[in-house]
Amino acid sequence: MSRSLLTAAVASYAANCALGAAVAAGRLDTSGARWVHHAVYVSTATLTAAAGVQLALGRDRALWRLLPVAAPLAAIPRVSARTRGHVLLALAAAPAYAAAVSAPRGG
Repeated sequence: MSRSLLTAAVASYAANCALGAAVAAGRLDTSGARWVHHAVYVSTATLTAAAGVQLALGRDRALWRLLPVAAPLAAIPRVSARTRGHVLLALAAAPAYAAAVSAPRGG
């Protein structure tokens, strides 16, 4: 089965991390459009959930490697974006995304 939604979820996650890092480093000013970071977060969460469903339907073992991203994705809206905790929580999802993408195909 295709892993297209997983690939899209990982791309969205990477884009959101890059956007957050650029803002935190002062390379990008989104003060007039903070909604952009929020919209990419919603995209990441939605694509990740859809990827989970796609992987479950295909009985793909990558699902088990993707599941740990649920905790940081659920918790991050509750942590101020201006804190180190927000960054660490966002980065906590990276190993699970990497593991899911690199998982052998199949059940």
